[in-house]
Amino acid sequence: MLAAAVFAAWLQTAAAEDKTWSLDVTLGKADAPNTVIEYFSLNCPHCARFAADPFPRLKSEWIDTGKAKWVMRDFPLNDVSLAAAMIAHCSGGRYMAFVDAFFKTQGSWAVAQDPLAEIKTVARLGGIDAAAVDKCLADNDMIKEINERAKEATDKYKVDSTPSFLVNGQLAVGEKTYDQFATLLGGAHGAIERGEARKTAATKSAPAREGWLASTADWMERAL
Repeated sequence: MLAAAVFAAWLQTAAAEDKTWSLDVTLGKADAPNTVIEYFSLNCPHCARFAADPFPRLKSEWIDTGKAKWVMRDFPLNDVSLAAAMIAHCSGGRYMAFVDAFFKTQGSWAVAQDPLAEIKTVARLGGIDAAAVDKCLADNDMIKEINERAKEATDKYKVDSTPSFLVNGQLAVGEKTYDQFATLLGGAHGAIERGEARKTAATKSAPAREGWLASTADWMERAL
């Protein structure tokens, strides 16, 4: 019993030591007993499925009830998903609404011939005009922070695919069912599927992480 309590306290301390970024979007109470950090890419089909189910139930039963706080962190796998993430951050407090919209319309923009045009269509329907999108995508400070935050995830937590989750400091990789996630949150703290985690559905990032956003400015210039 004592050992379990000490282990739980250690996990909470480890979670608390995670660096906070200005682009982090946190759902739930700051003092919730569980902390989940989700790394996702808006072009990732596994992430979109997780967002559709079971995330709404996790939100209503864990986040909204004060049992867990959930930190959303973009981990874009390519320049297109980076652009979508940036627009979500430029939406004036509607980040989660735009994340939801980009997931639901993923099939129309993620593999389009002209992805930026399709992304701008989603943005326009959400009330962001083309000029505002262009200004948003030219924000080099935002690109830098997204890049640095993703690099931290790779270097510190060994995140290399999406979705990936830090559940009270423990890495869980790939799509999870509600029951699997509830077990993680309910006290197992990553004990389930420890060896199976990397076999679950996930979208892998490009093998070379260093400089993976280095050409973003050039891509934006060409696209615009």
